[in-house]
Amino acid sequence: MKLMKLSLAAALAATMGMASDITSEIGVSANVSMTSNYMWRGMSQTSNSPAIQGGFDLDYKGFYVGTWGSNVAGETPENSLTNYGEANMELDLYAGYSSEFAGIGYDIGFLQFVYPGNTKESGWGEAYLGLSYDLEVVSVGAKYSYAIDTMDNGWDDQYNLLELSASVPLPYDMAIDGTYGFYENVGDYYYVGLTKSIKSYDFTLAYTGLTDSSVGSVEVSKEDKATFTVGTSF
Repeated sequence: MKLMKLSLAAALAATMGMASDITSEIGVSANVSMTSNYMWRGMSQTSNSPAIQGGFDLDYKGFYVGTWGSNVAGETPENSLTNYGEANMELDLYAGYSSEFAGIGYDIGFLQFVYPGNTKESGWGEAYLGLSYDLEVVSVGAKYSYAIDTMDNGWDDQYNLLELSASVPLPYDMAIDGTYGFYENVGDYYYVGLTKSIKSYDFTLAYTGLTDSSVGSVEVSKEDKATFTVGTSF
């Protein structure tokens, strides 16, 4: 009986030690930002009004889960991919795995867009694969997202996405970032931003645009917008 008690105690100690090791390797991070205009793939999601945004992430040995949210326009924006109905918030839920092989970073996962409070069908999912490579003087990347009608919206068209990006580090904790996206059945868009980091805060002045196109029955006019964003992560 004494031997069994000692064995149980040893097993419990080993289990607690293993749990402690796993817990110590779990990374937890959060982010929050304020922007003059929530621009998403060349389209304003706040009817050209400011937004407060933030999220949380957990990661363990390359695996990660997270959530991110922002206020959006309560009414249907003039040039939006979704009908928000009564919703005034966007909530993104995602999970995936990221690592690197032969110096090439890769990121594979799934992202679900949700609009709480919307009485109509809205939101969708995207399975994505991203690749990146750091050339020191510039980092380049590419990402492909395959859209999935997870909310049974009854799409007639497919809204897959290919993004190409680059980031150039500059002196004085500054960087220039650029993105060009090919959004199927929507249009092409671009983003150019200059970021200055001061301690734990990032200040970004950006310019984004979208080509003339349409989203279903909604005409998407060309939009060129300048935005200012301040954010931090911890």
